Amino acid sequence: MNVEPQRLKKFLVDAELISEKDFDKALKISQEKSQKIGDVLVKLKYIDQAKLAKFEAYLLGIPFVNIEKEQINPDVLTIIPEQIARAHNIIAFRRNENNLEVAMLDPEDLITIEFIKKTNPLLKILPRFTTPDGIKNALRQYQKTLDLEFGDILKSDTANISHVSDEQNDNQKSEELIKVAQELPIIKVVDTLLKHSILQRASDVHIEPLENQVVVRFRIDGILHDVMSLPLATAQGIVARIKVLSNLKLDEHRLPQDGRFKIETDDYKYSVRVSVLPVFTGEKIVMRLLAENVRVLSLEDLGFSGKALERIKVNMKKPTGMILITGPTGSGKTTTLYAMMQILNTPSVNISTVEDPIEYRMPRINQTQVNSNIGLTFAAGLRSLVRQDPNIIMVGEIRDNETASLAINAALTGHLVLSTLHTTDAAGAIPRLIDMQCEPFLIASTTNVVIAQRLVRKFQGEKEKYSVKPEDLENLEKYCNLEKILEILKAEKLIKPKGTLKDIELFRPKPSKDSIDGYKGRMGLYEVLPVTDTIKELIIKKASTREIKEQAILEGMRTMFEDGFVKAVMGLTSIEEVLRVIID
Repeated sequence: MNVEPQRLKKFLVDAELISEKDFDKALKISQEKSQKIGDVLVKLKYIDQAKLAKFEAYLLGIPFVNIEKEQINPDVLTIIPEQIARAHNIIAFRRNENNLEVAMLDPEDLITIEFIKKTNPLLKILPRFTTPDGIKNALRQYQKTLDLEFGDILKSDTANISHVSDEQNDNQKSEELIKVAQELPIIKVVDTLLKHSILQRASDVHIEPLENQVVVRFRIDGILHDVMSLPLATAQGIVARIKVLSNLKLDEHRLPQDGRFKIETDDYKYSVRVSVLPVFTGEKIVMRLLAENVRVLSLEDLGFSGKALERIKVNMKKPTGMILITGPTGSGKTTTLYAMMQILNTPSVNISTVEDPIEYRMPRINQTQVNSNIGLTFAAGLRSLVRQDPNIIMVGEIRDNETASLAINAALTGHLVLSTLHTTDAAGAIPRLIDMQCEPFLIASTTNVVIAQRLVRKFQGEKEKYSVKPEDLENLEKYCNLEKILEILKAEKLIKPKGTLKDIELFRPKPSKDSIDGYKGRMGLYEVLPVTDTIKELIIKKASTREIKEQAILEGMRTMFEDGFVKAVMGLTSIEEVLRVIID
């Protein structure tokens, strides 16, 4: 919601709060940069944000409230779920019997108001105008509700949590641990942790026992964050509860265990992969959260573009051969495989996969889950898949000599094979396969294209532009050929034809109400290496990773750092993010 600029100008000038010249200057900037006039006035420090909001509320005839320093009752705050509050900038901050006052940046957002009325039919909703800083302060208090929830649980129930003695025999221990896992405070602790991890878009939950406490951390957009500390008395119960959910052995504390379970509510459905590892102070648990029934992204959505995208699509049309994706754990390799399978998934082909785990369910694709406990490994699964008359085979990961050999043979015998490898760059995939005792001439004749990738965090909301300084260029020159970068930027029309390195502009994140650090979500950085005739010759000669990479660059391959630099200049991410994920 915005007051019409000329009306706002007349009010502020008449009240002698700003000169006409300063307002016109701000208005010109707002039009050039497509920003709100109010945001520009505050940024130029012509007027205080809270004061501006009061005047806008007055002009619109809507009551103004300042909640920048207000401590909101958690019972009132949570009347509006955090997801709705964040998405629509609306906060429930005061309740008087059946009257609920809600602070908003746009009190004319009738759709959101109607939604809240429907979910709380007994309440009368009273909209109030507030500041972005007020909304930000209130949204931070949702995080505090995590501590409050645990505080309520632990203050009232910690004393009642049972402790299992080491002196008991195994049968007694197992029975006692089952009882502990079923105790109400422990169930509440685990349920609350999982609920908040999903609300905060965490991909992993780490529960780590220390000498005097249990630390909980969430991995969000690839970065681990400390969330809270729990009393050491809860450690045994939490481990036991998660083991029960995952159908793991309760009395096994010396060996690692892996399991899984599902979480289903009306709002979300998640598959949770569990890893339990014995450590010096107890057992550490890592839970990987995988959303079910999510939309598979397209290659363009993932960050592929230009020649790299064209090369992938050309090689995907080939009926035989291998497409390999490389990168470290957590770099999004499986997501890229699913995006490719979505394109290839037509009624005219049979696609079969062998995965560990099956991260997304895809209709019309025959997906097999690896189970090493019964001998169903990648190699065993792949051996069976080729007898299922597939056109396309996806192998979750090539981990050993046998799987690599079977994948190459499948590609030789008329199948298109998609798979992943753990290497740092695209060229490194070839020596890795040779290390797995694959014949170089077979690698050369079956591999169509190799893709390497990393994930970087994307900017959320506004960002701050800055010019590159000489010392920045000196530092960046350690990782790339800056002259080549300049050529790429000119080709992409991101810099003028006669521009120099000094003309390069980059961006920094700007913290906002939606993101404390200015980032939200992730995108890929890629290098795509098509196996051309010259690359095939190098493979047969057992050339080094460096030689293969240099030849691919001569033939037009853009490195991951170059791809990242372009995306940084485009304002999609920061150069610091690119360096964070690419420097080895």
